[in-house]
Amino acid sequence: MKLSVSRKVHYESGPNMTPLVDVVMVILIFLMMAGSFGGAEHFLTSTIPLKQKGVGGVQMAAGFVPDEPLDIRVDSRGDGFEAQAGRIRVTSAAALQTQLTTMRKQFEQANTGVEKIQVVISPGKGTKYDHLIKVYEAALGAGFKKVAFATSHE
Repeated sequence: MKLSVSRKVHYESGPNMTPLVDVVMVILIFLMMAGSFGGAEHFLTSTIPLKQKGVGGVQMAAGFVPDEPLDIRVDSRGDGFEAQAGRIRVTSAAALQTQLTTMRKQFEQANTGVEKIQVVISPGKGTKYDHLIKVYEAALGAGFKKVAFATSHE
């Protein structure tokens, strides 16, 4: 006697979807990776005009006086930073802002307007981005209008 269990089971499942799922997953992973790299770029705006150097530089008018540079060197020290501007050497953003405010007032007493001072922040090798932002905010908080970044001073 034959049992009905011994019959062959045959499923009609349609086309094989495995290759389609594989291709869709590869495209999805590619788009996720490409999208995450594009969003990590941030820029700080600066109002300092570009300096032209070399033979093809911009010709300046007679009597043009370039802006006075104020260089701030920033180095990482452990968890904090050290900023040096001339004879000023500080390790906190609040102290730097106080010193820069005093310096700005001295410039104003010497008839050098704030619009004629260029604050240039020069990071040391390995300086953390967070420290540069604190120095940048301290310079803006002290009342300087032209603040920019330079390449590493090392």
